[in-house]
Amino acid sequence: MTRETQAIQDDIAYMRNLAHEGRHAPLLAGPILVTAAIVFGSTSLIQWAIQSGLIRLNPWSQLWIWVVAGAVFAVALTVLIGRIKKKSGVSSAGNKAVGAAWSGVGYGIFVTWLALVALSVKTGNWSWMAVMPTAVLVAYGSAWMIGAAMTRTRWMSMTALCAYVGAVAVAWFIDSPLIYLVFTAILIAVALVPGLIMMRQEPAEVV
Repeated sequence: MTRETQAIQDDIAYMRNLAHEGRHAPLLAGPILVTAAIVFGSTSLIQWAIQSGLIRLNPWSQLWIWVVAGAVFAVALTVLIGRIKKKSGVSSAGNKAVGAAWSGVGYGIFVTWLALVALSVKTGNWSWMAVMPTAVLVAYGSAWMIGAAMTRTRWMSMTALCAYVGAVAVAWFIDSPLIYLVFTAILIAVALVPGLIMMRQEPAEVV
């Protein structure tokens, strides 16, 4: 009976540890955020250079650079998701919820981009595409709000607020090439830096 009691107690302790680890598992989306900031931030800088006249390219190049950026990010995302699935804590409630939120954000951004392209082709007015940075930052802010709610982390709430404020800020520059410089700077604040913070919070992998 003593051995059976000890075995039950060990099982209970094991389950408690699993639950504890699940609640406190670090969020694992850091590498994805860093990659998104680098890929789309760089593309935004190229867009600014084209619209400012620093780079002279065919007007259609402004569409294709974003298509290429999306393809590059899609490939990187596939690789990163494969790596994340091998990490401990990936099945925690927090990571599942935040992962679902960012997946929704990704699909939402893509569909919004397609809709704006369709609208621009239909009307012949490509200035509609300048709405995209605002749409992206609103989506980022919503994803960070979910992350903050799941982890009760103040800095994530502040990041969400920064994204929302940034969405309004880029709208102010909608009639100027500067919108893409401002967008890049805000991406650094709401994607690159937070992504690096999340990566630092991940436990070191045992080789």
